[in-house]
Amino acid sequence: MFVRSLSIGVAAAALLAGGAQAADLIIPTTPQPIYEAAGFDWEGLYAGVRAGGQFTGSDASTYATVPVNTTSGVLGAALGVNFIPVDPFLIGAEVTGDYLWNSSATNSSEFFANLRAGAVVTDSVLVYAIGGLGTHNRGAVNTGVYQLGGGVELAVTDAITVRGEIVGQGDFDGAADSFFEGAKATVGVFYHF
Repeated sequence: MFVRSLSIGVAAAALLAGGAQAADLIIPTTPQPIYEAAGFDWEGLYAGVRAGGQFTGSDASTYATVPVNTTSGVLGAALGVNFIPVDPFLIGAEVTGDYLWNSSATNSSEFFANLRAGAVVTDSVLVYAIGGLGTHNRGAVNTGVYQLGGGVELAVTDAITVRGEIVGQGDFDGAADSFFEGAKATVGVFYHF
């Protein structure tokens, strides 16, 4: 009888100890939040480089002393800042400087102060309109100029975008000529800080 009582006691102790260990293995946890990456951040400062071409019309008047029917190469840089006051609308300010060369002996440069307004179509695509005032420098002659156009900018990484832009250009030389006397098309790469 003693052996039987001892066996029942040992079995009961083993069952109670096993139950206590099993209860210790269950550890309540809270689930980890699911992180969803945000889209490209279009707001803030950016800088970049661009290249393209400038084309003047066949009009009798010239664009900023550039001869008619002239095609020039363009290398330039831009620095700007964007704001999104209300999603998806974007506004911004930008300054550009371009060096222009062609087959004539005198190369030129252009500097513009621009305003941009656009819409973020998807997280990585921006469509915008641009307009600005500036100066065209050819030799010793400086001419006041303006531009108006638009472009598309695509985010390719978290900080880098690629942009294509086309603008119509005119000057303030006082002649009764076309509103747009030339056009400039550029493609650029930009870094957003």
